[in-house]
Amino acid sequence: KMAATVKGPVAVEDVNVTFEDQQKINKFARNTSRMTELKSEIEAKKKSLQNLQDASDDLMMLDDDSLLIPYQIGDVFISHTQEETQEMLEAAKEALEQEVKGLEEQVSAIQQVLGDLKVQLYAKFGNNINLEADES
Repeated sequence: KMAATVKGPVAVEDVNVTFEDQQKINKFARNTSRMTELKSEIEAKKKSLQNLQDASDDLMMLDDDSLLIPYQIGDVFISHTQEETQEMLEAAKEALEQEVKGLEEQVSAIQQVLGDLKVQLYAKFGNNINLEADES
């Protein structure tokens, strides 16, 4: 969890928290929580990718080409040949990899925004503000 907090007590004449500063602090907090969400979404998609990879590997072990493999589409299982199933797994993996890539690009963009905000906020507040990740 990330906490952007102004450490008190701060002498008012030292640091004047303007509306604009407050907006920046809020933007920092919003972006931080969005980044946390994205990172857990990436983790979930990587787990799914691993499952698809495992299924694909298991399929390669089969040496009976005549077997029909049940493949779940929505709520139903449809049986396909080994080759068709392999192609469907590949397509699903590619789609997931694209999604992960997109999410990782969003994370990078947010990290850029957070970096810029950190520079601005530390420049103004110095040691009076804490923008580091709360490791607890």
